[in-house]
Amino acid sequence: QVRLVQSGGDLVQAGGSLRLHCAASGRFYSINAMGWYRQAPGKQRELVARITGSDIVNYADNVQGRFTISRYNANNTLYLQMNSLKPEDTALYFCNAEAIVLGGQFTYWGQGTQVTVFS
Repeated sequence: QVRLVQSGGDLVQAGGSLRLHCAASGRFYSINAMGWYRQAPGKQRELVARITGSDIVNYADNVQGRFTISRYNANNTLYLQMNSLKPEDTALYFCNAEAIVLGGQFTYWGQGTQVTVFS
């Protein structure tokens, strides 16, 4: 019912920047919170940043001050601006969305996009 399509992952040198994009489409009444998560090899998926429907944001401590999450509600898009990238930011990044659909609220995930930071 809700499809999240991601783009923007790449290979970048440490200190560089990337911008991730996530577009939501499908049949839903509204989208509440949206977020970015990441999963490095051999590690659990972790929250990177989250933004509510009221634009309240929170960040993981290790990205605070370097990453910025934003959303454009008119076309249901989510962004993650990543600056001052470090090798430890290397991971598969996923967006998610809490959407109100017929039947209730559910959480949906994007397909993942690879970010690789080399020193």
